[in-house]
Amino acid sequence: MMASMGDTSTRSDIAVEGMTCAACANRIQRTLTKLDGVTIATVNFANGRATVMHDASVEDDQLREAIVRLGYEAPVTSDHDQAEQRREADLRRRWIVAVVLGIPVVAISMVPPLMFDGWEWVVAVLATPVVFWCGWGFHRAAWMNLRHGTTTMDTLVSMGTLSAWTWSTVVLIGGIGGDSTMAGSAMSGDTAHVYYETATVIVALILIGKWLEIRAKRRSGDALRALADLGVRSALLVDGTEVDIEALTPGMRFVVRPGEKIATDGVIVDGHSAVDASMVTGEPVPVEVGPGDEVIGATVNANGSLTVEATRVGADTALAQIVRLVDEAQGSRAEVQRLADRVAAVFVPTAIGIAVVTLLAWLAITGDVNEAFTAAVAVLIVACPCALGLATPLAIMVGTGRAAQLGVIIKGGEVLEDTRRIDTIVLDKTGTVTEGKMSLVDVLAPDGDVDLLLQLAAAVEAKSEHPIAQTIAAARRGDDPVVDHFVNRPGIGVTATVDGVEVRVGRRQLFDTVPTAVAQSASSAEAQGRTAVFAGRGATAEAVLVVADTVKATSAEAIAAFHDLGLTVTLLTGDNARTARSVGRAVNVDHVIADVLPDAKAAEISRLQAEGRRVAMVGDGINDAPALAQADLGIALGTGTDVAIEASDLTIVSGDLRAAADAVALSRRTLSTIKGNLFWAFAYNSAAIPLAAFGILNPMIAAGAMGMSSLFVVSNSLRLRRFDGYRAKDRAVAPAPIIDTPTSEPIRETIS
Repeated sequence: MMASMGDTSTRSDIAVEGMTCAACANRIQRTLTKLDGVTIATVNFANGRATVMHDASVEDDQLREAIVRLGYEAPVTSDHDQAEQRREADLRRRWIVAVVLGIPVVAISMVPPLMFDGWEWVVAVLATPVVFWCGWGFHRAAWMNLRHGTTTMDTLVSMGTLSAWTWSTVVLIGGIGGDSTMAGSAMSGDTAHVYYETATVIVALILIGKWLEIRAKRRSGDALRALADLGVRSALLVDGTEVDIEALTPGMRFVVRPGEKIATDGVIVDGHSAVDASMVTGEPVPVEVGPGDEVIGATVNANGSLTVEATRVGADTALAQIVRLVDEAQGSRAEVQRLADRVAAVFVPTAIGIAVVTLLAWLAITGDVNEAFTAAVAVLIVACPCALGLATPLAIMVGTGRAAQLGVIIKGGEVLEDTRRIDTIVLDKTGTVTEGKMSLVDVLAPDGDVDLLLQLAAAVEAKSEHPIAQTIAAARRGDDPVVDHFVNRPGIGVTATVDGVEVRVGRRQLFDTVPTAVAQSASSAEAQGRTAVFAGRGATAEAVLVVADTVKATSAEAIAAFHDLGLTVTLLTGDNARTARSVGRAVNVDHVIADVLPDAKAAEISRLQAEGRRVAMVGDGINDAPALAQADLGIALGTGTDVAIEASDLTIVSGDLRAAADAVALSRRTLSTIKGNLFWAFAYNSAAIPLAAFGILNPMIAAGAMGMSSLFVVSNSLRLRRFDGYRAKDRAVAPAPIIDTPTSEPIRETIS
């Protein structure tokens, strides 16, 4: 799949099948990176995909050919889950055969009463299909890698099992097999033991480990598959015709009956109901909707009948974009993965070298061929870096999948690193901490015509997209006057000519003259935590339009959650200090920064960073985009604009600020899981290899231990599926008093 990423860069997502460990992914990645025209290549072992950034001269077929030349498959169309199912079934078949044939091999080889004359030949016949057919995947991969001068974990398994089988066969055919009663031990006099049971047990144990591992890996993708399956298959049009969802186009109207899923994104044109959007936004409480409200496809209409006009279909829907973003995030690599990649690149050759040194050292010190051989094979088996390869990608897959279920979209693995260092979170006010649904509660015109000034202001504000402007514009009555020469001054206000008269609407700075009575009216409104918008003809303010917003019911709970996470909370707004102070007191933030123009929000973030703070920014509007991009971690509310979402690192599908706390907490939990996985993967190999080299671990125990290390990493990652977040908790938060400090521009205050 190829997608344009601008004028010169193109992104291709190529399915890769046949990878068996992280070393495979690293080899494919290095090969793709070396191709002319390729700038960046990332191969993810967990989700079986190569993501390549390249210029227009590179075709997808060239990328696939390079992958195929390495011995892997790169199908044009691939269902990764189906491919994993086929591989799981194949591993299960081979494991069953290995167990059925391996049990008598082990029993005969390890229990002296079962050793009849010529038993070695019987176990040789039984062990051979186990080593070569059941273990064929390991040998094939090892051979392909050898042809290209590289090694993987399959090299270690193949070398270990083939060494055991070959040594045993040479002993058996060469007639040096001697004392049957010493089976399972090392040597007796000049007799040598056959190791068929070692080879079969190693294959069986590693196969069962790989089978359980792949089953668990498939569970890690359940969240993404569940999201993809939420979509509706058909829609009922208003004329009674039922059509496939693919036939829907923007502008079509369809009916949603009680209990049904909404077919696609749209706007309600008729009907009232409550919509359960929990599967997309993570919000547990249904939202009341009516004509004019937007709805998301795949959400559930709880009770009333709705008529919806489609606005976005197919790949443009919110659900499709969420699935795409989560899929991309699951294919990303965290910074911490680079250390694992560097280690994996040299680990297998190092392990082979240690095995050779172990063999030679035992021969030199003891002269015992069997003991030397046993220790060398144990080193090869126990050194397999499966756990190391799964540690990061699997945790990212589970963590980002669980986040999507909670209505949080994490854009990439690198975001997980950023959350670890965050110590300050900055919140936009309107639409983030407050509802962002303003209402015009009063018009104060001490010496003017209230109705005339309101009509003039409403006509001008109708040209603006700002939420407060739209609130004032809704007060229009009768026919719209002619509005010309509209000018928007971001953060200050708007001006226009209405029926030939200049009208200004906005902040105090927009006017040259503000009469005392008007200024007092504004101060009175602001003292109540309301927003005062000045309006007038020409350069003189004549009226104050009083607009009120309400604090979201969950905002105080969200701020308490941020405090639980050890974050300092700052409210950053362009609104006046009195209103900002009132909101800050209500939700218990630590600091308030008010009267900040849109282009200065990013500067405030920079100022905090210059003080040595690691800053996260939460916002929802176009004016928040620069600050979101400037912050160390940008968090956009999905109820906001596309520009804000594009500039952010995390996206909250809903408007509930508590989800931002969930996002930070889950990101930290995921990173902690990755570090735990890597620690135990490193610790396992660091401890097990010396034990094997000194003969403390025999090959069979080593094979079991290797499988258990991978299962530990898998099960540890799957624990992230149980993350609930702050929205599952009941919290009581009391507002705190405010302490005024000397003001400046912008106005900065501290609440304690």
